[in-house]
Amino acid sequence: MVLFGKKKKEKTAYHCGDNYNIASIEKGEAAKTEGASVKILGSGCAKCNQLKDATKAALEQLGMNTTIDHVTDFSEIATYGVISTPALVVDGKVISYGKVLKTEELVKILQRIRG
Repeated sequence: MVLFGKKKKEKTAYHCGDNYNIASIEKGEAAKTEGASVKILGSGCAKCNQLKDATKAALEQLGMNTTIDHVTDFSEIATYGVISTPALVVDGKVISYGKVLKTEELVKILQRIRG
């Protein structure tokens, strides 16, 4: 009888069961520089849509191009280093993640970034 035997090590899934492959990661890296310069990263939940609406309103107030890409591919989202969604990316840089910004906050941020 062994009282203090070795326990079996359990394997952990580091990517929540998603299949990540080189092609999808390369696609995500390329997408950083393509398309609209304002992107919402997230699954399409209510918070993602709220952030998208607030961002569009802020862009309209500032008279800027209101084209916004909504990225739902988790492989592409991972290339930005975002862990928590929704996230806002402007000109290839992650501006915020994990919360919904208000239109007034977005106006100030966009003015600072785009001058």
